[in-house]
Amino acid sequence: MPSKSALQVLFVVILISMLIVTTWASAHQSMFAWGGLTARPDRYWTIATLMDAYCGFLTFYVWVLYKETRTLPRVLWFIAIMSFGNMAMSLYVLIQLAKQRSGGTVASLLSARNP
Repeated sequence: MPSKSALQVLFVVILISMLIVTTWASAHQSMFAWGGLTARPDRYWTIATLMDAYCGFLTFYVWVLYKETRTLPRVLWFIAIMSFGNMAMSLYVLIQLAKQRSGGTVASLLSARNP
């Protein structure tokens, strides 16, 4: 499990990366002028949006890394989340909800580790 300092480094890197890519995209094009994913001049916000999504996937994966105690599930969930994004993340939460005992709390869902 990552230490507090490792998490601080990870989230500082994510914050700085997002500030850089947002500034870069803003310098090239107004966010309100974005024309979609395929328009050639609009690639700046497409790149920024994809980076934002993957930083979100990585943030969610930190929780999965905490919850899962075995290496194989950690690796498989990382691949699933990075490949399928919110679909895999939703599936993971639904599985965790199904495993939760009747009357379980949100706090126990978030903090209980899987054997």
